[in-house]
Amino acid sequence: MDLTFSPEETEFRDELRTWLAENDPGEAPRGDEDAEYAFRRDWQRRLYDGGWAAVHWPPEYGGRGATLMQSAIFFEEMGRARAPLPANVLGLLLAGPTIMAWGTPEQQERYLTPILSAEEIWCQGFSEPEAGSDLAALKTRAVRDGDEWVVTGQKVWTSGAQYAKWCMLVARTDQDVPKHKGLSYFLMDMEQEAVQVRPLVQLTGEAEFNELFIEEARIPHANLLGGEGNGWKVALTTLMNERAGLGFFLQVRMRSVLDRLLEEATSNGSIEDPVVADRLGEMHLRTEILRLTAYRGLSTIQKYGQPGPEGSLTKWLWSETNGMLTQLAADIVGADALTTGNEWAYELLRARGNSIEGGTTEILKNIVAERVLGLPRA
Repeated sequence: MDLTFSPEETEFRDELRTWLAENDPGEAPRGDEDAEYAFRRDWQRRLYDGGWAAVHWPPEYGGRGATLMQSAIFFEEMGRARAPLPANVLGLLLAGPTIMAWGTPEQQERYLTPILSAEEIWCQGFSEPEAGSDLAALKTRAVRDGDEWVVTGQKVWTSGAQYAKWCMLVARTDQDVPKHKGLSYFLMDMEQEAVQVRPLVQLTGEAEFNELFIEEARIPHANLLGGEGNGWKVALTTLMNERAGLGFFLQVRMRSVLDRLLEEATSNGSIEDPVVADRLGEMHLRTEILRLTAYRGLSTIQKYGQPGPEGSLTKWLWSETNGMLTQLAADIVGADALTTGNEWAYELLRARGNSIEGGTTEILKNIVAERVLGLPRA
């Protein structure tokens, strides 16, 4: 694993650094979800105008054709500049690449550019109350009615659904075949009365996730992606893109939080305490391990053409370390870290969900045990 940048990678990094320096997004508004979302949407439009909205997309679809290493550089530089992520993250990382891989030319022409510009926001309708880790157990049904499909069911943990125009929806279209083979993948318009979005309010007070209640929603047959009964394969494409981008997003986010905490410890003098300094050093070490593990995942993709089990290890390490980091922040900042509206209070509360989202720690430990360590299945 060679982490030395090539001349092309160095040029890419320097160009991006210059652009970010000249296009400082400023501070995101706090305490108002709608205002923060609007801020991130405006920021994505600036990225789009500058040609930076989706560097990993091929040039023919509006991207820069960036290599895996250049994509990693992009996320690291965004974190270094403390720039917010684009509003349409699910569209850029998941929907867009899936439509490129499986969509017809007409679908690609219709959907890709509005994803880049943040004109149309996307959400992901996979998980259900009884189908989380086992996606193939989903019960949402789609029945053909002429040139349309009629969909009824429920989805849960749908990030950003309250802002989404489109949903990557997996539904069961055949009850009489093995469960993996009876699924189809749809592009569902969220703006219809048959689709109801109900927020799930978290400890932080935010409704980051939502439930979807779908009562005979109609989807044109032209919005079927990848063909009838092929939903499992199409969904795997989406999930592979999710895991591939996860490691770098997580490690950049943690580096940013740790840097802010170091500033806090320096300003209030607590960094002079050898115990505090030792704990901060441990957090730095863990963050560097996370960064290098994410790069190791890149090497696996470059060698084998697909992500390996390192993605599970990265997620597990991050959720554990982020919990330790936010607790340390509370110890360093003091009582203010437990005050409503304080940024450290938000980090402390939000970290409580890290061991559940994106794959529970228990599931990830099983994957690491079986696929990384080669242990027998329990």
